[in-house]
Amino acid sequence: MALERKPVASLWIGERLQYLNQLCLASHLRHGHPVTLYCTEEVTNAPEGVDVRPASEIMDIPMDIVEQTSASFLSNVFRYKMIRATGAIWIDCDAFCHKPFPDDWEWIFAGHGMRGALNCGVVGLPRHCELMDRLLDFYENLPEVPPWWNKNQRKKITRQEDDLPHAVRIYKTERTAFGPQAFTYFAQQTGDSDRAMTPDVLYPVPFQLNDIFYDPHGRVEGWFTDDTVSVHLYTNGTKPWWRKNVPLENSYVWRMCREVGIDPAQALE
Repeated sequence: MALERKPVASLWIGERLQYLNQLCLASHLRHGHPVTLYCTEEVTNAPEGVDVRPASEIMDIPMDIVEQTSASFLSNVFRYKMIRATGAIWIDCDAFCHKPFPDDWEWIFAGHGMRGALNCGVVGLPRHCELMDRLLDFYENLPEVPPWWNKNQRKKITRQEDDLPHAVRIYKTERTAFGPQAFTYFAQQTGDSDRAMTPDVLYPVPFQLNDIFYDPHGRVEGWFTDDTVSVHLYTNGTKPWWRKNVPLENSYVWRMCREVGIDPAQALE
């Protein structure tokens, strides 16, 4: 298929993709989206057609911070710098493309899970907008504490080790402070939270039920609507067993791997 739709991009920190990441990246190619994967190291098992590029084209990734937080932590900064630089849609490497993103979509984000807070696993924004400005300013000029934190959170950060980098202290206090928390807060501040899509568009299955993707008797598609475009597979919440073993026959992940042409046995954790 000709890659003539809006480009999408993601970040990978590490040397090797797992099969679920291969599946999700390839799913966007299948629907005509050019896919760029920015990497901190040489990745040799990206699906054919994915444009693998150095992450340093967008920003330097301080690996000492990554080692003290998580592989996905700095992606919260990277995604907005990438959007500003390229205009591509950000996709997490565990976001499966169910249908192509319409060409006229400029604002792409939605609530997720049982609580409906905004998530930033799939994000499209105008390259220059107030929301983007506020997010980048927050990351580049970290306040002593995030402005939305309550009294308990403000107390908790004081118990972190003083010699840790400030970003790490924030992360260890609240793991999602740089991600959904920041995005939700600033979207509310700018009034852009009103643009949020309903969860069925990007996160049809609640995070709390993520093992359903590996259940051969699970009715994953029962969560989908006609508006569903992306299906988040939530690798961060997946039980380790599923990352180390091929998916069970007839499970959603097994079926999608067959449909897209990914062999899970070749890319287990």
